[in-house]
Amino acid sequence: MFCFFLPKKAFRPAVKRILYITATRLGDAVLSTGLLAHLSRNYPNARFTIACGPVAAGLFARFPKLDRVIVVDKKRYDLHWPGLWWQVAWTRWDLVVDLRGSALSLLVPARHRAIMRGGRRAGHRLGHIAGVLDLATTPMPVAWTAPADRARADILLPSGKPFVGLGPTANWPGKIWPAERFVSLAAGLAGRMPGVRFAVFGGPGVAERAAASPVVAALSGAVDLVGMLTLPQAAACLARCALFVGNDSGLMHLAAASGTPTLGLFGPTPASEYGPAGRCTSAVLADGEPGRSGMDRLPVEAALWAAFDLLERDGRLAPPLPV
Repeated sequence: MFCFFLPKKAFRPAVKRILYITATRLGDAVLSTGLLAHLSRNYPNARFTIACGPVAAGLFARFPKLDRVIVVDKKRYDLHWPGLWWQVAWTRWDLVVDLRGSALSLLVPARHRAIMRGGRRAGHRLGHIAGVLDLATTPMPVAWTAPADRARADILLPSGKPFVGLGPTANWPGKIWPAERFVSLAAGLAGRMPGVRFAVFGGPGVAERAAASPVVAALSGAVDLVGMLTLPQAAACLARCALFVGNDSGLMHLAAASGTPTLGLFGPTPASEYGPAGRCTSAVLADGEPGRSGMDRLPVEAALWAAFDLLERDGRLAPPLPV
């Protein structure tokens, strides 16, 4: 982490223009929302310009202090950075927070800067993000929604019976748990949750649809939400679920940020770095070396018992009666 120290509390009202440069990928962008919320609370007069990747742009649409989202399309030879510089170099920023560790942050006029150093290192990504501002407490991710998003969720997932959200997609095939195991997991959950219904989540695109379709087809009465929602609508729908179980993905992080009990399924990626973080979360790992195992090595039974444990911790499922 490289940081010019931020203004002391007495100068907070003077911080009015903040440039916040965050991730290209959705999951990393969700993890960065806690720090953004922290800045919003601590600089009440500030307005924010947020630079992020295309898939993450909708995440900030409901952020209450938003001036502008700048979509950064990655280009060969890092040519996206000059394009971003041209859009922000003509403003004198009170504070620049750069979670991409780019040189751009040093090339725009700013009173104060906080720049995250690049490279992989031990510990959860949230801790790395909190370190940018030297925070003693790690701010948890949040999801911003509007009344219209929540009204849409009320229609799609009406109250009365519990819903369990399933996230059978991911941004690369190696992170995807076999579809038939999601179906078996759903059957096991239905045995302990009378009247439960399932909602299948996924992003837009052919690959997401291909990964989710076998699960949707096998679960009678499942609500198919794949590619149907904006990110704020997805957050509102996830918040209505009693549980979310999904692969390591941006949707998994969004579910946790929405306050839903969230179980992340991990194989070839490290849960120690990218496990879900929120009010009530857990991760279950494939057998073998953590962060290096195939998803086919994660048995249904392990995921099912982890889901039961999460529901019991949250008070949404009574412990089984003794035999």
